[in-house]
Amino acid sequence: MTYSFQLYSARDFQPWADVLAMLAGAGYRQVEGFGGVYADPAGFRAMMDENGLSMPSGHFSIDALETDLDGVFATARTLGIRTIYCPHLAEDQRPADRAGWEAFAARLEAVGERVRAEGLGFGWHNHAFEFAALADGTVPMQVLLDEAPSIEWEADIAWIIRGNGDPADWISRHGSRITAVHVKDIAPQGECADEDGWADVGHGTVDWTALLSQLRASGVDRLYVLEHDKPSDAARFARRSIDWLEGKGE
Repeated sequence: MTYSFQLYSARDFQPWADVLAMLAGAGYRQVEGFGGVYADPAGFRAMMDENGLSMPSGHFSIDALETDLDGVFATARTLGIRTIYCPHLAEDQRPADRAGWEAFAARLEAVGERVRAEGLGFGWHNHAFEFAALADGTVPMQVLLDEAPSIEWEADIAWIIRGNGDPADWISRHGSRITAVHVKDIAPQGECADEDGWADVGHGTVDWTALLSQLRASGVDRLYVLEHDKPSDAARFARRSIDWLEGKGE
């Protein structure tokens, strides 16, 4: 299985040239972009090419997607991005009721229509807040999937768990929508406090062996993107994680 690496994980360990060389040395062939690497797309593409890396997916903010989509497309073309994921919604912009989430889903569906017209894929990347039930019991993630039926889903498994969701259940019900997975782990309670409680993949509490087996059994061709939101050592995370994953989920 080919694994990608979310570059956000190494944002504190620049220069990027060194990060990309480290990733290539650790065995990665793909990376996932985020806003911090889009300032000079041509220059970043050259560094990726030097290290034999490609960028099949990238995160772009809802603001960029709604106000500068042509710019997003230009960046995506230069970097070779084939699927765009909208990664987040600021807390002060999150709807408070079902109607609000339905309206936001309609916005995503509209963006997705334009992105697909450009020949690219488009989806949503979750955090934990989409799994916190509203006052009437509505789960926002379900609204997004129901009311934006054409968009894909980049499922961040660890955030599903932190949102008190059951990732196996969501995969079972919506596996065909999941075109990318963030492979991330959660440290045991009280450990890795300096890393916001995250862990290297395979060294935490998430049952990745079972989840990878379930994901593979679904038969969907998808990206598997390794991420750690706050590693104290990005190289350690990159190497320990891909080494643990070697051969799993095949």
